Amino acid sequence: MTASAMTAKRDMEPRTVSSWWSRNQRKVIPYIYLSPFLIAFLIFTVYPAGASFFLSFQRVRGFISVEEGGGVVLEHQGLKNYERLLTKDKRFRTAIINGTEFAAGTVLIQMPLALGVALLMNAPHVRFKTLARLAFFAPYITSAIVVAWIFTLIFEERYGLLNALLGFVGIEPIAWLTNKDFVMPALIILGLWTWVGYNSLFFLAGLQNVPDDLKEAARIDGAGTLRVFWHITIPFLRPVFVFVIITGLIGSFSLFSQPYLLFDSGSGPQDSALFPLMYLFFMGFENFRMGYASAMGFVLTVIILMVTGLQLLLFRLWKV
Repeated sequence: MTASAMTAKRDMEPRTVSSWWSRNQRKVIPYIYLSPFLIAFLIFTVYPAGASFFLSFQRVRGFISVEEGGGVVLEHQGLKNYERLLTKDKRFRTAIINGTEFAAGTVLIQMPLALGVALLMNAPHVRFKTLARLAFFAPYITSAIVVAWIFTLIFEERYGLLNALLGFVGIEPIAWLTNKDFVMPALIILGLWTWVGYNSLFFLAGLQNVPDDLKEAARIDGAGTLRVFWHITIPFLRPVFVFVIITGLIGSFSLFSQPYLLFDSGSGPQDSALFPLMYLFFMGFENFRMGYASAMGFVLTVIILMVTGLQLLLFRLWKV
């Protein structure tokens, strides 16, 4: 059969028209698999964030009864919520200062302690490492109510464990929970107990990823233990430092359960234990100033993003 005859025969055969699905299924199927997450993300994250942003420019004037359909009566405020928050609200300023002090105290003390614990657990002669990791992780997963109850007993002025220990070295009892000058040290101690072991696990994972051949090569070249640690181990731990600082910062500004349960007023004497998230809760759910609380949430988000970006820039420029 000649080539022309074969071509004519093929043209006479019925052609199967490919459907749209067969042509595009490789492009569409990934979005089908992603659709449950995307739908949930839109409903439970994007929509609430958008509604909150709209609410930050409003003021709740009242509530509509259920018989009339329910809901709230809103009054457009423009930028008044943000203006008052940034220029006139002294309690918000106090909450930001408290969060910054707690972040500085916990991070600057916590990181060396967590790194020291990780170095100890990474030492070859240390036994029962798995049990030690579980013990260090336990405070992080302990209920906040239990932690607050335990530390209420520890910080008790007359019969507390901490003042009893200080009494052995001749220090007078300290009013940890009633004297505003000692509230922040008490919260920092609680934070160290909660997060040192947890963050030490991240440092331990980072230490186990440091190549042994680099350290051996440095020792062969005459570098001592400190030089090896500073010039090889620390640079490899840079991502862990970034993670610990950023999560510590976010956790400090969003601290709520521990101070709220430790103090009868929720914010400590003279607002010495007032934190931004706690103040947002008071304004939104106790005073029903939802618009003002929404504005506070977005201002707090911008502050955290700015500080986080600054930290990422500094760590990118940090050379050891």
